[in-house]
Amino acid sequence: MARFLCDAMLGKLARYLRMCGHDTAYALDRDIEADDALARLAREEDRRLVTRDADLAARTEDAIRLSATDIEGQLCELDVAGVRLSLPETPRRCGRCNGALAAVSEEASTPNDVPDPAAAAVWRCERCGQHFWRGSHWDDVRARLRGVTGDRKG
Repeated sequence: MARFLCDAMLGKLARYLRMCGHDTAYALDRDIEADDALARLAREEDRRLVTRDADLAARTEDAIRLSATDIEGQLCELDVAGVRLSLPETPRRCGRCNGALAAVSEEASTPNDVPDPAAAAVWRCERCGQHFWRGSHWDDVRARLRGVTGDRKG
């Protein structure tokens, strides 16, 4: 999987990339907005910067410069840039914090708003504790990705 850094304008896109299994840092999660700090972080962590800022993209090696302001347009531009945009069979990254996900055992108890792990596969973020499962949101994201990628495996 690729490693990305999304600038402050791309928080929703960061969540999509995480759902696709990419290790994706988000500038505001790191309290970074300054261009030089973003470029430095991308370089230090060996991440590909994704930005709508043309000047920042021009000054950052291998950056992906997006022009779209809507999520579908941004995903289309990433697809054209060769970024894999499909949901893995087993979720890998937390959409909230980018932490690694671990499967929840069928015997484990979960909060009331989370499906019973004996009835549905559930994962928990090792960093923030958020629970994930393949529900209607997963289906919505899969459909959006399929629309963007021309119905290739999404």
